[in-house]
Amino acid sequence: MINDLSELYGRQMPQRDLAATLQNSPDIRLRPAISDDHGLKCGRCGSKLRHSLASLPNHHFYCYICIQMGRVDTLSPLAYLEEPNHFTENPDPLSWSGQLTQLQNECADKVIEVFQQRQRHLLWAVTGAGKTEMLFKGISWAVSNGLRVGIASPRVDVCIELFPRIQAAFNQVSIVLLHGKSEQRYQYSQITICTTHQLLRFYHAFDVLIVDEVDVFPYSGNPMLHFGVQNAIKPAGATLYLTATPDQALFKAISRKQLSVSYLPIRYHGHYLPEISVIRVKNLNEQLQSGKLPQKILRMVADLVAEKQRFLLFVPHIKDLGQAAAAIKAAGIAAKYKTVYSADPERIEKVALMRSQQLDFLITTTILERGVTFPGIDVLVLKADSEIFSAAALVQIAGRVGRNSDRPTGQVLFYCESKTANIKSCDRQIKLMNRKAAQL
Repeated sequence: MINDLSELYGRQMPQRDLAATLQNSPDIRLRPAISDDHGLKCGRCGSKLRHSLASLPNHHFYCYICIQMGRVDTLSPLAYLEEPNHFTENPDPLSWSGQLTQLQNECADKVIEVFQQRQRHLLWAVTGAGKTEMLFKGISWAVSNGLRVGIASPRVDVCIELFPRIQAAFNQVSIVLLHGKSEQRYQYSQITICTTHQLLRFYHAFDVLIVDEVDVFPYSGNPMLHFGVQNAIKPAGATLYLTATPDQALFKAISRKQLSVSYLPIRYHGHYLPEISVIRVKNLNEQLQSGKLPQKILRMVADLVAEKQRFLLFVPHIKDLGQAAAAIKAAGIAAKYKTVYSADPERIEKVALMRSQQLDFLITTTILERGVTFPGIDVLVLKADSEIFSAAALVQIAGRVGRNSDRPTGQVLFYCESKTANIKSCDRQIKLMNRKAAQL
């Protein structure tokens, strides 16, 4: 229940969710939750609805597509308030004192230009290039000019990792973190960090909207979430997309001049991307299904643990997690490790344990392929030839290694029965970026 008008600035929700004292406020604007001009369409998520599935009694309808965000229906219009940009004046909001490289500075200046000119732009930077730090100057410009900033990602893990970094860099600026598992109550803030799903709750809120990991599920190819981004930004707002692995939709937008683009092919510490080592293993899938692992893999795990070299062990399917863990346990390898997957109720806590170096390794699905940084780790991928591992996923997985200047190198080991097209593509992409970096 909303009791304060400020909670509705740039937000939208069914009118019935407002406190009785706010229901008839002259400042509140209303628009249809479900329109029926040329077929049923949801005003919150933009989905076209089937009458038979959306039907309620007495010729009313609801949206069954975004129902997980709370019900919207023809019984209650969407209430919203225009974004007033009621923020404390702050001419010098950046509290970060770090230094950018020359290339990072060029990208950071481009970000400011994009914001100033209200453009749609893609920053294509290799994994570990320091994208977050390159945003600071642009965010600082926006905040100092009284603008509202949104930073969104499809992944909860990315939002959780971004929040303390942005908070530390702008320690005098109001910031809120929003995701489905968050216990923090919504507060009107100048910087909002949220999942792309949470953008469905906003309406013409942001002067500047940054969408990180724009090529990743569930955002990529999802019309509802794309609609949410367009709805959340002001009509004259700027949109900055970030990725290390653009998808075909982004390439098309660039070729059609609908999106400008800038590149950064080298990491902030100046070292190249670690290249992959492909290790062929016969009957790997069969062995894993029987709860066993080949000796060469077990030896590698044991050696890394003995050397206190932390790592991530990727598997393609949830069912592979327990099998890999059982095989390592049966081999008598004394180590501290956990398994983790997207729907794991302890996912956030397990990632935190790895981040605080209380675990030797995590056995994980692709949920940790991007957006998280564990300094100084290696990466092992079991069944790298599985179709679950797209070329982009493998590039991102490899990108977990060498991200820190204290250890800018490391091992990326792909265990597989055959060298698939995706593995070859991953290898080519990494080597291409390294060649581009060598030309700088």
